[in-house]
This record gives sequence, C-alpha cells and structure tokens, in this order.
Amino acid sequence: MRLRNVTGSREMIAGSPYVVEEERQRQCPGRWGEIFGNGNSIHIEIGMGKGRFIHTMAKEHPDINYVGIEKYSSVLIRAVEKMEAEELANLKFLRMEAEDIASVFGPGEVERIYLNFSDPWPKDRHAKRRLPSREFLARYGLILKPGGRMEFKTDNRALFDFALDELEPAGWEAEEVTYDLHGDARLMEGNVMTEYEEKFSSQGNPIYKYVVHPGI
Repeated sequence: MRLRNVTGSREMIAGSPYVVEEERQRQCPGRWGEIFGNGNSIHIEIGMGKGRFIHTMAKEHPDINYVGIEKYSSVLIRAVEKMEAEELANLKFLRMEAEDIASVFGPGEVERIYLNFSDPWPKDRHAKRRLPSREFLARYGLILKPGGRMEFKTDNRALFDFALDELEPAGWEAEEVTYDLHGDARLMEGNVMTEYEEKFSSQGNPIYKYVVHPGI
C-alpha cells in the first residue's frame, strides 16, 4: 500500500511538544524518568502507526509512561493530532528508524515492548528488516529490564511463524502463544485493538499473538 504524503507533516511534528526532537534523541538514554518527570515504568510501541493503540493504553494506565515510535511523518502526524484532541502526560512520540532503538533507551530502561501488525517484509532478502527478527531481538534485549516482556500481534501467519522460529536462535523464550487471540478469553482480557486488528478481525481473520522474553 502506498503511503499518502501529508504536506508539512515533518515541520508540524518538529514543532510538537509531544514529540521528542530528533536532535535530542541521543540525549535520552537513562533520562526518560527526567523527560516524564517521574520514575514510572516505560512501555514502548515500535511502528505505532496512527497511535490508536498506544494512546488508549496510556489513557487506561496513567501510572505507566508510554513512548510511541514511528518512522513516517505522514503517519505520526495522526498520532500527534490525537494528542492535541486529548492530551496525556504519560505519552511521548519519537520519529525514528527502529534500527536505532538502542541509541535512545538505556540498558534495562524499558519494561515492555509492543509490536502490532508490523510490516511483514515478505521477500527473503529483507528478513533482517522484520521487527520480530533475531537482529531486532538482539536490540530489544539491550533495553529491556530483567523480567521485561515483548508482545507481538499480527494477522500474517507466515510472519508469525517466522517470529516464533527466530526466538531460539536469538536466545529468547515464549511465555504465551495463541493462533486465535480473539478466541482466547484469558489473553483477550485487557486487549486493546489497533485499527488493523479491528479491520482484520471483522473480516474473520484470526489474530496471532505471542508474549516473549530474553532467556535467562
């Protein structure tokens, strides 16, 4: 799907108080408590899209600090608009490439990572670009605190199978795995749907999910 460009979105994002400026991102590791003004846990969503999921999570859990990460200005601007309509003190945004994640969070600074309906990058030569790949798991392991978890949801069975296969080589372990999230009453408890999840599930597509953590 071709991304529609939003004229002026990069400039609007640069001037938003909800977005950490790109020139300040390298100063963030170890300082997120200072940025939020408290010592609450940090949860992040990588590839947050228009921000529905993370905005809802931040609203429902005011005692947790959330950081939404998105590389496309034309998408991130929609999340910024949500914040302008309903400001939340415990939510910040970053416009950045996911590959640089370990440069903006310090070791053990993040308690939970969310990946929701990530780009499947279907060609084999692009496997390293997939957000649940072993290459990205290595990056996540650097910033997760002991006992931290990563959650991944998708409607793409091939990507989900790939993600499961990547765990052992990366030294990660699965805690929860379901091939039908919406049919699992326990795992659906507290589930917040993204725009994609609502669309795909309404079409009868199963939603796959795992919860994983680095091995001991």
